[in-house]
Amino acid sequence: MRANRKLWAATTICLTAVVGLTGCGKGDDKPADPFAGLSADAIADKAVEATKGATAFRMNGSGTNEGEEMTVDFAVDDKGNCKGSMQSGKGGKAEILGTGGTSYMKGDDAFWKSTGGEEGSSDEEAGAISTLLNGRWMKMPAGEEGPAAFCDLKSIVKDMDEDTPRKGMTREADADVDGTPAVVLKGKADKKGETDTFYVARDSAKPYILRVVTAGGEEPGTVTFADYDKPVAVTAPPADQVVDMEQLMKAGAGS
Repeated sequence: MRANRKLWAATTICLTAVVGLTGCGKGDDKPADPFAGLSADAIADKAVEATKGATAFRMNGSGTNEGEEMTVDFAVDDKGNCKGSMQSGKGGKAEILGTGGTSYMKGDDAFWKSTGGEEGSSDEEAGAISTLLNGRWMKMPAGEEGPAAFCDLKSIVKDMDEDTPRKGMTREADADVDGTPAVVLKGKADKKGETDTFYVARDSAKPYILRVVTAGGEEPGTVTFADYDKPVAVTAPPADQVVDMEQLMKAGAGS
């Protein structure tokens, strides 16, 4: 099917050339390679550095984390604004908002029942949390862990930099990601058989990462990046629709 699409694209170019009374050559107008002379490792390094310098982006994808299937779709910027959603393999979906240094989460009944409470909580305790938060936003305690980290752009790109090995990569045939030309870089398999493949924009000025595919191993998944440098507009939920979990925990500790 991919070959057919390429053939169709080539035919369209030739027909356009005929209508314009020009010839259809052998690809002499092919754009120059913006990464000519660079190794795959060097291209990957440039891509990570460019992505670290972005002021905003959107991430969407799915994968396995500690044996659990997760799906995420959210946008984040360097002003601390973020919005999006996440879905747990255990069931249910939750929305996430962040602005002004505060993060909020609102899940449906299935989400809170499957994730509510601390590890080892009873069904009754999880059900009580679900009832308390029904239709409301949970104001999340500040910190670098958990859903609040979704709104920290610097933390996201820092993890990306540290957790993606970029030594011994090979450059594969170029491709495209949602219509954007991309260079494809494949990493070496680790001891568990896991490999990371980077799709990098063919842009010498902004070689942003467009997609990362992790195959094999225990945590396969795919994440696609888009909407680079587009600010994220977020409005905090009304106060009467917010439950401050930190205050509730303090109140419970003092009772």
